[in-house]
Amino acid sequence: MSELRGLYTLWLREIKRFIRDRTRLVSSFVQPLLWLVIFGAGFGTRFLFPGLNYQQYIFPGIIGQTLLFTSMFMGISVIWDKEFGFMKEILVSPVSRFTIFLGKMFGDSTDALIQGTIVFAFGALLGITFDPIAFLICLPIMLLITFGLVSVGLTIASFMGSLESFGAIQTFINLPLFFSSGALFPLSGPGIPEWLHVVSSFNPLTYGVDALRTVILGAAWTPLQPLYINLGVVCIFDVVMIGVGTWAFSRMK
Repeated sequence: MSELRGLYTLWLREIKRFIRDRTRLVSSFVQPLLWLVIFGAGFGTRFLFPGLNYQQYIFPGIIGQTLLFTSMFMGISVIWDKEFGFMKEILVSPVSRFTIFLGKMFGDSTDALIQGTIVFAFGALLGITFDPIAFLICLPIMLLITFGLVSVGLTIASFMGSLESFGAIQTFINLPLFFSSGALFPLSGPGIPEWLHVVSSFNPLTYGVDALRTVILGAAWTPLQPLYINLGVVCIFDVVMIGVGTWAFSRMK
């Protein structure tokens, strides 16, 4: 019971921190809106898809981008907790490092899921049509995507000693993952270099974005991989990163 209580407390703490941070809440509204409106309008004439406009195409990609950036940024909470002494307190508490890691991971993943849901609301306001059933199916998929990405952020933060170092490493990882995931442009077809297709096949976000497109766009989208393969790759990535993250937390002092 103490492990479950510790898990719930850490999860609830991360949720409350997110809700009370008004700056982060405002940015969660603005950034996806800029991508959908400005980027969608600016590049809409350069990419043509049968039965789809470019804004519809990038909509699942922007959801993936929001999950990626939010999940990775959440690792900064570990550095804050180190600076203010909270991390030292929970590390010496009678709760296992695995539970501590899961508590923060579940809490941060829930925060990222909230921001991903906000993108769906923006999509509806901008006239992007999607089935409400598809939205409900996307929720567990989005949660699966965030588990591994949040674990990456927490793992990196566990080895960092300053906010500046974490910010530099985060950007170095985020941008390649985002731009090679197919969120903004197709990964196959005329003019797409073969090396990009190879690189994207090792990117877990590629499979997450493809899964979201498969569900949201339905018959209008030809998936890169069957849905079960996409979800299988994401689940394997989650398990590996949770294991790595737990190991990283076990080494913190």
